[in-house]
Amino acid sequence: MDYKKQIDKFKDYLLIEKKYSQNTIISYCNDLNKFAQYFGNKKKLPAIDNQDIKEYIKFISQNENSKSVARNISTLKSFYKFLLIEQYVSKNPLESIVRPKIKKDLPKVLSETEVEKLLDIKLGDHYSYRNKAMLELMYSSGLRVSELISLQVTDVDLEMDMVRIFGKGSKERIIPLGDYAKDALKEYINNHRQSMLKKRPSNYLFLSSRGDKMTRQAFFKIIKKLACEQGIKTDFSPHTLRHSFATHLLKHGADLRSIQELLGHSDVSSTQIYTHISNEKLKENYQEFHPHGK
Repeated sequence: MDYKKQIDKFKDYLLIEKKYSQNTIISYCNDLNKFAQYFGNKKKLPAIDNQDIKEYIKFISQNENSKSVARNISTLKSFYKFLLIEQYVSKNPLESIVRPKIKKDLPKVLSETEVEKLLDIKLGDHYSYRNKAMLELMYSSGLRVSELISLQVTDVDLEMDMVRIFGKGSKERIIPLGDYAKDALKEYINNHRQSMLKKRPSNYLFLSSRGDKMTRQAFFKIIKKLACEQGIKTDFSPHTLRHSFATHLLKHGADLRSIQELLGHSDVSSTQIYTHISNEKLKENYQEFHPHGK
């Protein structure tokens, strides 16, 4: 009971004070419930010390990879900081605990040719115009999937060529609309969206076949189907369009700070991964095309 009460209070703190997304909060709670299950019958929260934490990390390391272990440690560090603020504990047993180093894999990106193929949608019914608008907007503005499906009609300004985004932590940013995205959105909003509404109204910009908010799962199915139809072999996810947006901007001369603002990254170090992608591609091209490259 002791654990559940504190986890519930921490959950409210993440939602109200930190304004974290539901997906992030669920991830935190999953880690903490596992922690509570391990210690629940052994020790009360204030009694857990540094050695206990080390033994717990050793325990979860048996079945989880380094990335998962690092996430669990981050969750516990945040949890104990909260408990200190609440004066529920007098010390933080994770002060000397270091997260394992994780090798970051370079995100996958589509080539410009592959993106053009993906965006070359055969237009016919309301859904195809919706799909065209979604993909053009995502590639034009580098949105996260969660940001795309959460857009309201009022977030798009077709007169000013801007879209308002509420990203992680409800941080607002204004992104310019490219001409292709603007034209696709105008066509969808003016001629197709109204027909997709069912008996009840909705403020969401992109509607599902049921007339309500588009889901992550539905969007993923849409792009996988389109990729298959266009013969795109690269294995990718919805987030790949965001990576492609940033990589192609960098390739064509955009500076890192501008890309950081467009993506909504709080730290430029998150954006620097795209310089590594460009360098890897440059190396591949050198090895393939230079006479002495191999």
